[in-house]
Amino acid sequence: MPPKRKAENRGLPARWQLHHGAYYYRVPPGLEEHWDGKKRFRLGSSLPEAYRAWRQRMDVQDNCRTIGDLLDRYALEVIPEKEPSTQAHHELCVKRLRIQFNKWALSELKPRHVYEYVDTRTKEVRKPDGTRAKVKAPTAGKKEIEVLSHAFTMAVSWGYIDRHPFKNEVRFKGEQPRDRYVEDWELDECMALTSKRKKGSVRAAQAYIALKRITGMARGDLLRINVTTDLKDDGIHIQRHKTRKKTGKRTIYTWTPELREAVNAALAARPVHISPWLFCNRDGECYINEETGRAGGWESLWRGFMERVLTETKVKEPFNEHDIRAKAASDAETLEHAQALLSHADSRTTKRIYRRKAEVVAPLKTRK
Repeated sequence: MPPKRKAENRGLPARWQLHHGAYYYRVPPGLEEHWDGKKRFRLGSSLPEAYRAWRQRMDVQDNCRTIGDLLDRYALEVIPEKEPSTQAHHELCVKRLRIQFNKWALSELKPRHVYEYVDTRTKEVRKPDGTRAKVKAPTAGKKEIEVLSHAFTMAVSWGYIDRHPFKNEVRFKGEQPRDRYVEDWELDECMALTSKRKKGSVRAAQAYIALKRITGMARGDLLRINVTTDLKDDGIHIQRHKTRKKTGKRTIYTWTPELREAVNAALAARPVHISPWLFCNRDGECYINEETGRAGGWESLWRGFMERVLTETKVKEPFNEHDIRAKAASDAETLEHAQALLSHADSRTTKRIYRRKAEVVAPLKTRK
């Protein structure tokens, strides 16, 4: 029987070790030549870095018997196609799933095991007195099960199993979608906020709100608008950045007076007028870091702007950027128009999450 893995190595792929803050791979005997002649190969100091190095050298598994084998291939082939921030989250989910299911046969998993996993999922928190305690974390468990479910969907497509073991058979009492609807007067208050500078954060945030209010574009798509290539004679051209391969839906937002005014305001607010980006930082660079998928500078700008809104205007209930996207969908006259604005492939997503206005229904006429 192999020795029990140390606590810090639990949830890592087979032959991985965490040693002095870095991840290492213990190379199987006879394969050292594929790993620079080393018996223990350093993968990286972070989990995403280690997975990237591992993917570059590992071959796809032709034989998959356990859930751990399935998660290995999923981490090698599927996760790299996602946005960087999603990659990091899903890699952590895979690590957690391995702790419970690593050696389970693919045929062994049943719906009841999924319910048990979510029900018993815990996390460690620090209490006010400095001590640590474990509390239930069903939301984290549900996110991890979503990753496991997709892995089993891929297992069917790869031919490892004939049917998904729990798809359409497991139903959680999910959290209700966010229902914050931003009123017109609230955005008007944001737009009325004054600034001594003609460029900078306040002007940029206001131009961003104006664009998002009428187009419903996602943040990643708005912050990636290139003045040279995306602003064309017939409108603003975007392609949804849902994956690293940029295979999302293409959309053209045709010019209207309001759209041109919003774009001109964004151009005027830029700190570097020769930047190729419609929204840029003080160095003229795009706010999106393509390596991580994060937009830390923009997030700081938005937080500062909202702090001023809540203290200097009549707006007292905070809202986020996503709520403005939902407002655009809610204000569209039809579900089809809302779906087109948001570049959604499935109208059910638009209806369930983004259409937040109360439905207006005329009462029936009674007989006299």
